[in-house]
Amino acid sequence: MSLKHLTTALAATGAAFILYVGLSYLLAPQATAADFGLPTWPQHDGAAFLAVKGVRDVATGLVILALLLTGQRRALGWAMAAIAFVPAGDMVIVLAGGGPAAQAYGVHGATALAVTLTAGLLLRERPVPAGRAAAEPART
Repeated sequence: MSLKHLTTALAATGAAFILYVGLSYLLAPQATAADFGLPTWPQHDGAAFLAVKGVRDVATGLVILALLLTGQRRALGWAMAAIAFVPAGDMVIVLAGGGPAAQAYGVHGATALAVTLTAGLLLRERPVPAGRAAAEPART
């Protein structure tokens, strides 16, 4: 498997995952919130904050997909490097809020690591020169 195929698969998987999480927060906020790692969640009027997280996650997934689908791989790498701040920040919030360390590191920390790894791999890709891409036969 080439580096380009690997990074495409990682980015697409990340986009699908965060879109799923975001939609879960929008459609079933209280049920989904328990998996975040904090000991308590907003109730009643405060529950709208869960929708804010859902919208943030959906937007993150859409940015990844937009850059992936338009072939902006270098920009995708930089965007994912910036996006890694979100799960890293979530990990710190869970730890500071008294949530379980295993969940903070296992969910949010692992996600930050995966996003950072994908960003690094995308940024390592070397673009194919324009003339060379057309001259080479397609590999199957």
